Amino acid sequence: MQDLNQLRDELLAEVQGAGDLEALDRTRVAALGKKGRITELMKQLGALDGEARKEAGQALNRVKDAVAEALDQRKAGLADVALNTRLAAERIDVSLPPRPEGRGVIHPISQVLDELVAIFGEMGFSVAEGPDIEDDFHNFGALNIPPEHPARQEHDTFYLPDRADGAKMVLRTHTSPVQIRTMQKTTPPIRIIAPGRTYRSDHDATHSPMFHQVEGLVIDEKTHMGHLKGCLIEFCRAFFGVDDLPVRFRPSYFPFTEPSAEVDIGCTRKGGELTIGAGDDWLEILGSGMVHPRVLENCGIDSTKYQGFAFGMGIERIAMLKYGIPDLRTFYDSDLRWLKHYGFVPLDVPTLTGGLAR
Repeated sequence: MQDLNQLRDELLAEVQGAGDLEALDRTRVAALGKKGRITELMKQLGALDGEARKEAGQALNRVKDAVAEALDQRKAGLADVALNTRLAAERIDVSLPPRPEGRGVIHPISQVLDELVAIFGEMGFSVAEGPDIEDDFHNFGALNIPPEHPARQEHDTFYLPDRADGAKMVLRTHTSPVQIRTMQKTTPPIRIIAPGRTYRSDHDATHSPMFHQVEGLVIDEKTHMGHLKGCLIEFCRAFFGVDDLPVRFRPSYFPFTEPSAEVDIGCTRKGGELTIGAGDDWLEILGSGMVHPRVLENCGIDSTKYQGFAFGMGIERIAMLKYGIPDLRTFYDSDLRWLKHYGFVPLDVPTLTGGLAR
């Protein structure tokens, strides 16, 4: 059998002479592979006598272990060299600006909805919802809107096929039907806001066939006009962030409230710019009034015992006023540039104590 000491020295020299991992692997295969030099000598042990086979086997195993250990050490050393070479070649310039990452933002309509919920939630209001498709009774009849009223005309309302029982169906023209449904199924006291989509057959720079409204309703035994004024003055000042915002209640007419009032806020118009909260001009922002007794009776509420107030406003309109958005139609253009400019940080939830918007 070959001189094992000489074999060991030769193999160890080959291991140390391997210049990279590929060369080292070739050395490993040549020594320990299926046809490697040590493996071939292992196969020859069967031809030796018992004691000689034992001694040769032990000596050959020592050579094998020494070569295997040398291979592991050399592999670790070459791996370190390869890593250091790569680190030296691949550098990151930390002074370069990072690639911009896409981040979603909150649409102004959603932001204003959250602000409304925050403000009225502090006043004890809850949020009520209802269907977008309504019957004639809930959208018109229960609200004391007569058959000849212009709001019922097809040029102002989207009519749908009649229901099986003959009832006329429409896309709701306001969220007032939510108030009707709430009064029908809830025993006073009632204090709700009803935000949601509404539909009118109109489309220009200040009107959209689909837009958003929020309406409010309070029903109790001793509710009066003073409560209405206090509620809406507090809302206007909180929403626009002006503590001394002038608020004016101007007599008006709505079929479903009596008396009725338009609500104006103080402003200044100068050089094509509108400034809210200062000056001697006025800007209408919402309608309001005491709920008409006939509306209460239509909903099964005793008008001799209960009374209440209601109000309503367009969400897009107050969003345009607060955030300086010039055209209503841009709310629905799906323009990412517009949304990036007017959008809001998703985790910046509006609260009265923490701030409605930043």
